[in-house]
Amino acid sequence: MCGITGFWNPSRTNERELRFTLDRMLDVLDHRGPDERGSKFYLDNGVALGHTRLSIVGLSHGHQPIESAEGDYAMTVNGELYGYKRVRTQLACQQYDCSGKSDSAIALPLYLRDGLSFVDQLRGEFAIVLYDNRKKRLILIRDRFGIKPLYYSVNDNGVVWGSEVKSILKHPDVTPKLCPKAALHQMMQVMVPGSTAFEGVHALQPGHMLIAEMHNGRLETKTERWWDFVFPTSHDPNPDPAEYVQGVQDRLIDAVATRLEADVPVGCYLSGGIDSCSILGLATTLQQSPVKAFTIAFDNDEYDESNIAKLMADRTGAEQELLRLTEKELYGPAFERATWHAERTFYNTLAVAKWHMSRRVRACNYKAVVTGEGSDELFGGYPFFKRDWLGREDEGGLFAGAILSEEDMTHPAWEDLCGFTPSFMQPWMLVLERVRPLLSAEMQDLLREYDPVAAVAAAIDPDQVRGRHRLDISQYTWSKTMLEGQILTWGGDRMDMANSMEARPAFLDHHLAEYATTIPPEVRIRNGVEKWVLREAMVNVLPRELYERKKFAFMAPPAHTDPVKRNAVQEMIDHWLTESRVSEVGFFNRDALNPFIEGAWQETDGTLARRNDIVINHTLQLHMLHGQYVEDLPLPVVD
Repeated sequence: MCGITGFWNPSRTNERELRFTLDRMLDVLDHRGPDERGSKFYLDNGVALGHTRLSIVGLSHGHQPIESAEGDYAMTVNGELYGYKRVRTQLACQQYDCSGKSDSAIALPLYLRDGLSFVDQLRGEFAIVLYDNRKKRLILIRDRFGIKPLYYSVNDNGVVWGSEVKSILKHPDVTPKLCPKAALHQMMQVMVPGSTAFEGVHALQPGHMLIAEMHNGRLETKTERWWDFVFPTSHDPNPDPAEYVQGVQDRLIDAVATRLEADVPVGCYLSGGIDSCSILGLATTLQQSPVKAFTIAFDNDEYDESNIAKLMADRTGAEQELLRLTEKELYGPAFERATWHAERTFYNTLAVAKWHMSRRVRACNYKAVVTGEGSDELFGGYPFFKRDWLGREDEGGLFAGAILSEEDMTHPAWEDLCGFTPSFMQPWMLVLERVRPLLSAEMQDLLREYDPVAAVAAAIDPDQVRGRHRLDISQYTWSKTMLEGQILTWGGDRMDMANSMEARPAFLDHHLAEYATTIPPEVRIRNGVEKWVLREAMVNVLPRELYERKKFAFMAPPAHTDPVKRNAVQEMIDHWLTESRVSEVGFFNRDALNPFIEGAWQETDGTLARRNDIVINHTLQLHMLHGQYVEDLPLPVVD
């Protein structure tokens, strides 16, 4: 895993200027790749490619950028390309040379052989930037689910890109400015696919490539989709469940085995869910030595599942590393640093917990872990998936106010797109309603003209949802929005790579994912049991307590659950939500914000209290992002 960044400014060819600019952009990506740094310039064309390396595979053979022998092509790769030894051997048989023994080395010769369709041959999580000097063509590519990030900005002077937005903001053509529309989306948690918190900076969408070429002396760009998470328009009406159970088992074993390959030790994240426990169970039998398992524990029994994780660790003989977190770790400097790494707001301090965990992983001399993200998306694991198909089962428990709505909400844009309003959108619509009275006059005017809920719906390809089963629609729309914009960013790559540690989500192997779309809904969720097909595939791997357990709310305890946590949040409020700062940022009405916060601490209804916590977190972080990126304030030191 690495950090990649660079730019193409055709009118700027001064070597000193190009090198100085690229160095500044690389400096803020040191945490992604502390082991090595490389760059490549095409000075006559104003092209600069930069790379910071975290060495996992081919420890002494992975220098980047990767170049062709003549220097006409250069490529940077962030991620892991699995099955590379077999591909490298095939290429050698066809007289295509791989310069080096790293997994990334296969990408350039594949491009030289297959052109842009080379991406179809790649298995893994990756972001790739390729400059073709012969065709004067730049290509930015992002993996199928968006596991690895890639951002870009296009302006009159050219194209700028980076693994993280912060590197793009160091380019002189990009002015750091928070986007008011994006602020609304962050307050309601759901970003428009392809957007970021900053004006003029975009996320390359999963399964897409951006192509920039010179035409008549002008740089032109276009984006193309090369892969999607496609559900069929009909399913087997008389499925044999055993066939699908075996199909999932075979493909998951292969996905985990593939992700255990590295030239450094690979551990596992272990929560109390069946996803990470399944990964650990398989990794234990695939590896010759005991697996190192990393678990987060919270100081609130309602939110802590470390006791279940311990059952799994004991069953497998794993060496468990348990990290207990309290308000001291979840708020204050660590909260601010996690916000800087996330580059957007997050509704729950689970992001901060993940930042601490990746730091502990590195302290234990591990650089890579296999994780369980993606299982819920493939097999219908979240409660809102079941609600969309089978209706309301209960009021949501700890999910209420966070990821389940306590009342039915509809929106015409979603009704037109899907035939219903997905349940995952509904709680965030309620959060937006909670936020409306707190906004400044300017933001109130914007909200009258701009509908953020409709904007998210407009970003979904209608051809991929119409004519599909309700469960398929629910899983697809979530995967296009919250999987990439939340789970794989502030819940994944950004917190992991903050401490130079890579995560490998085995469930998001595309061979497994493509198979999962063919599984009939009644096999994914059977007799009301979510992820039934996975449970059955792993029945002999999981402890009985876990096999029979319902979906657990994997969140950190919100601030309202503990007066000590409330005080920790209030300290941040006193620092970041001063009258002058709120006025400078311009998103909120201070006269409305103060009474809301005072009332939030008095709320006794658990659902409303969770929603208030979400609003406060987002509000705090918008002001932190302004301070960190617009004002360029120094980051605090975390003990």
